[in-house]
Amino acid sequence: MILGCEQNLRNQIEILMIGRFEIAQQRQLLALLLVLSASHAPAAQVISPAPEIFAPGVISTAAHEAAPAFTRDGNTVYFQRSSAVQSTILVSHRASEGWSQPEIAPFSGQWNDMEPTMAPDGKSLIFISDRPVQSGGKAIKSYFQGNEHIGGNLWRIRRTDSGWNPPEHLSAVVNFNTTIFAPSVVADGSLYFMSWNTQTNHFQLYRSQYRDGVFSAPVPPSFSDGQYSDVDPAVAPDESFMVFGSGRVPKRSMDLFIVFKQNGAWGEPIWMGDTVNSPGSDAEPRLSPDLKTLYFSSERTLPIAFPRSPEQAKADLARLQSWDNGNYNIWTVPLKPWIDAHSGSQSLNARAPKY
Repeated sequence: MILGCEQNLRNQIEILMIGRFEIAQQRQLLALLLVLSASHAPAAQVISPAPEIFAPGVISTAAHEAAPAFTRDGNTVYFQRSSAVQSTILVSHRASEGWSQPEIAPFSGQWNDMEPTMAPDGKSLIFISDRPVQSGGKAIKSYFQGNEHIGGNLWRIRRTDSGWNPPEHLSAVVNFNTTIFAPSVVADGSLYFMSWNTQTNHFQLYRSQYRDGVFSAPVPPSFSDGQYSDVDPAVAPDESFMVFGSGRVPKRSMDLFIVFKQNGAWGEPIWMGDTVNSPGSDAEPRLSPDLKTLYFSSERTLPIAFPRSPEQAKADLARLQSWDNGNYNIWTVPLKPWIDAHSGSQSLNARAPKY
């Protein structure tokens, strides 16, 4: 009986992750997951400061926000705002008084677009869309366990002196099905992303080498073998470390892990602990251009103490209506403690790309 319940919960979380645009309505199921394996990733041995909300009421709002992609100077950010039925990429600019009110990015809005990622040199941006591959066609769909979901493929735009070129659909080598999500681009143009493994019924991470303008067949990194759902890779430009979401234990829901590469091989993923991770879902990690800050999406909320005064009740209600309602918001936390704790690691300044 317990095993049957566990299997049902496993199926629910996989349906949640395959339906990226439906996450706002189904995410509560994550917190009900039971421990399904006795195998544990190493626990965090890092004292991390508490995460802080990013641009509350402007970028982090009452909707579902995720996947901030910054220009190299950090003064412009593209990100996803979505609900259970729609997803759009927005753009905001840093000003003296803070971040500007976001507007729909010029390449987004007609179809469901999500999860933008900026190339380290700032010359291109890759994002996910369900837009048709052929002009005049229909939105792509994904099919899983007999259900239809909004599909996802990889698209790229290139920066010119006058703005962005029209989106181009990447080759079938990387768009090998209609369930491709969460891209991350590294310094040599190679691409990490996640896709559904039909053999193991989990999301799995993949890497496709880019050389001479051509992508090679995607290969999973050594630690992502399909035994657990691994999602949302955020990879340093030199591929020295990666932050990703995973359902592997000791997770409590969907949690964040960090993994380092040494001597050309990935190590064992490290759980980022219960300060970075909340009891609910924490995923969609992204790295700042200087690699000093981790951005991620979380459904955490600020604690409320009862009984409360009328003034405090009004303040809590205003915050709830603005952003603090349990939907995904974007949060930030310094990466330096994790880099410093990794023996033999380079400094963040040494890892950051220089162009």
